[in-house]
Amino acid sequence: MTNIVNHWIGGKTAEGASGTYGPVTNPATGAVVTKVAFASVDEVDAAVAAAQDAYLTWGQSSLAQRTSILFTFRALLDAHRDEIADLITAEHGKVHSDALGEVARGLEIVDLACGITVQLKGELSTQVATRVDVASIRQPLGVVAGITPFNFPAMVPMWMFPLAIACGNTFVLKPSEKDPSAAMKIAELLSEAGLPDGVFNVVHGDKVAVDRLLEHPDVKAVSFVGSTPIARYIHTTASANGKRVQALGGAKNHMLVLPDADLDAAADAAVSAAYGSAGERCMAISAVVAVGAVGDELVEKIRERAEKIKIGPGNDPTSEMGPLITKAHRDKVASYVAGAAAEGCEVVLDGTGLTVDGHADGHWIGISLLDRVPTTAKAYQDEIFGPVLCVLRAETYEEGLALINASPFGNGTAIFTRDGGAARRFQLEVEAGMVGVNVPIPVPVGYHSFGGWKDSLFGDHHIYGNDGTHFYTRGKVVTTRWPDPSDAPAGVDLGFPRNH
Repeated sequence: MTNIVNHWIGGKTAEGASGTYGPVTNPATGAVVTKVAFASVDEVDAAVAAAQDAYLTWGQSSLAQRTSILFTFRALLDAHRDEIADLITAEHGKVHSDALGEVARGLEIVDLACGITVQLKGELSTQVATRVDVASIRQPLGVVAGITPFNFPAMVPMWMFPLAIACGNTFVLKPSEKDPSAAMKIAELLSEAGLPDGVFNVVHGDKVAVDRLLEHPDVKAVSFVGSTPIARYIHTTASANGKRVQALGGAKNHMLVLPDADLDAAADAAVSAAYGSAGERCMAISAVVAVGAVGDELVEKIRERAEKIKIGPGNDPTSEMGPLITKAHRDKVASYVAGAAAEGCEVVLDGTGLTVDGHADGHWIGISLLDRVPTTAKAYQDEIFGPVLCVLRAETYEEGLALINASPFGNGTAIFTRDGGAARRFQLEVEAGMVGVNVPIPVPVGYHSFGGWKDSLFGDHHIYGNDGTHFYTRGKVVTTRWPDPSDAPAGVDLGFPRNH
């Protein structure tokens, strides 16, 4: 009998009642290993109702209580990191070391939430007028929701809920239906840590569940990470329903390599950033811009390294890259490589014919490297989300910068150079939200916020860091005047209030 991944509502497992299920596949074998219940509108409403009921007390709970529970959760998460990584590998396909890295980056935000007391300190100005004080405070919003992607089933939810609940909100998570088990394990650990029932809830599903969260009047804010078209839809729909929204979209991250760069270091970085996690991450480097005469040598160094990457099941300790999430996605990624030559690209490596012994039905694809890619090629224009690296050529720094800034995406970018002046110019002139200088994947640490520009972000707030705390709270200003005990009643004054 196939196992079923159900919902988590009000502090316990809630069996799916809609009668609709989705398959959960092991990408390395192609076999359906379990199925996940898809929530109906009524089931989403039940999760929101549980969160709303819990908010009545959780929103008034002390910071000491919230952070104490989060400290306990952090210890449990650390103790179970291998188990969570195994769940990620089984359903997503990424190698175990990569899955462990994902959990570690999620732990960074839990650490931040454990210290939320500093970020939630208000401001006070005394004696702004005679015996008048003004204080600024931040308060929770209420019920908030997170809609997260398949590529980081543990990390991206942890970019959201730890800060949300630390700030006093309650949370409804709609994880990807392709790899739902990590979210359920996290829910169990939160409950074990002592989180009150209803503060954290999980509903699985498709567009029905998503749309209900976007429409529900008791959901005050929505966080999303995914593709640009869906991010735009999430932002538009939730905003129209009066909600605060942070929606992180897709990317086409460029790496500019100047003629003075250490080409071995640049090649190492390009291979790691392009092919790590099989390219299924929004911060992957998918376009290298080689400036001047370094292009041929750089491409050869990338090819030499890429050919040595061992591809196999994620639970094989010798594997360095696993399969893609679904067969349909694998075929879509392969189509970009198959059509590349006709669009003017030079195909240096074609990984579309890869097979893995003993796993004939897995969603396998090898390393692909395209050189001299024109900006009109689909492989350059689209977010492929797979192990395909495009190399473009530019004669000058200015030409390379203009090429990058012409992209509709502005998530992350990097420059490789020994020239501090060039690096300084780049970080100021490039149109992207995250910049790396000799760092290929500039994902910020937890106390700095993550987010892009242009079509890579919809909404005003980046995720986690200070922006995360501000997103999950709203400001209030309190002006207070207390009469001195010796004052006589002042009587009525209909004039404009005086500040002195």
